[in-house]
Amino acid sequence: MAVEQKRRINWRRLVGFACLLVFAAVLVIFIIAIFSADGSGLSGFFSRRLPEEPLSEYQFDVGRGRVFADFGDSVAAAGTLGIQVLDNLGNETLREPFRMSSPALDVCEGRAVAFDIGGVDVRVFSSSEVFAAFEAEGAVISASINENGWFCVCTQAGGGFKGIVTVYNNRGVSVYRASLESGYVLSAALSPDNRYLAVLNLPDDGSRITFYRLNSPELDSAFDLPGGLIIDIRYVPGGDLIAVSTGAVTVVDRYGEGRALYGFSGSILSGYAIGADFIALHLLDYGVGYSGSIVTFSDDGGLLGEIAMDREVISMSIGGGYLAMLRNDGLVFYNAVLDEFQPYGRSASLAGASRVLALDNGAALAAGDHSAVVFRVEANNS
Repeated sequence: MAVEQKRRINWRRLVGFACLLVFAAVLVIFIIAIFSADGSGLSGFFSRRLPEEPLSEYQFDVGRGRVFADFGDSVAAAGTLGIQVLDNLGNETLREPFRMSSPALDVCEGRAVAFDIGGVDVRVFSSSEVFAAFEAEGAVISASINENGWFCVCTQAGGGFKGIVTVYNNRGVSVYRASLESGYVLSAALSPDNRYLAVLNLPDDGSRITFYRLNSPELDSAFDLPGGLIIDIRYVPGGDLIAVSTGAVTVVDRYGEGRALYGFSGSILSGYAIGADFIALHLLDYGVGYSGSIVTFSDDGGLLGEIAMDREVISMSIGGGYLAMLRNDGLVFYNAVLDEFQPYGRSASLAGASRVLALDNGAALAAGDHSAVVFRVEANNS
């Protein structure tokens, strides 16, 4: 009888001990779930957790129609209420209030020019200082700035002229003026050595790039594209000009000689991005939907990568060695050969994002009219 009673006591102890273990395990899991700030405590308990990289949300307050530019250590924004610069921690380093209807920005080597398309206001600034602030003599069409801080402003003009381009030095002093009697001006660019001005205009047939020496009032040379539409021109460090048209990307030297880098006459150009290391194109097939491709190539025309794309591409930008692409299914990164990388914070909302700006160090700013969030490439993919 004593032996039987002892067995019953031992069994009860075993059952009690087992219950205590179960209770302790449930308590540990409960504590992990509670103290996990992002709700990932349980998944982290049962599987290896990837290191999290916090997102950076920038609180820009510049009104509507916001556009952005990267200064490397800070980000600039221009909107209907003026310009603002925030550093990498989100601290404001510059604010200049003024009204714009259609804000635009161009940036190069730590300086930017902000201008009001169709208006007259122009501002040239760095991350902490406004260097020039003035009203143009006519409605502004476009403006650009080079690596030395020299900038040019294209305006509409009367008196028989189709457009005027005014060149300013890095102190904001006007040093040159080109007046075109034929062909409407679209944009202009200054060479890195401050010696040449390239003006893109539309004659009766096709497009023309005219080159001027800043020490001479006369046209120096010209490149014509009969029947074609050039939509953008940019100088590259070597001194040549990159011209993007609806059928090709072309290199044009100061003598007006052109050499095609990449032709795509069989496709529709939907978007492009020009970076320091490579150029990217989004090409659509002639058909229905978003069927097309992404192509990357170097500034000497060497093909780097090509992939099929069947999603809507909303915006794309190159910076820090990556192509940042905002698609209708989210934000992704590509390197120059088009290997795809996912960002941290994939669960973060991209609702309302309509543009992306690639930043240094594998990051990108995705922004809309009400939010601006910085995403970063996952460390295990970079």
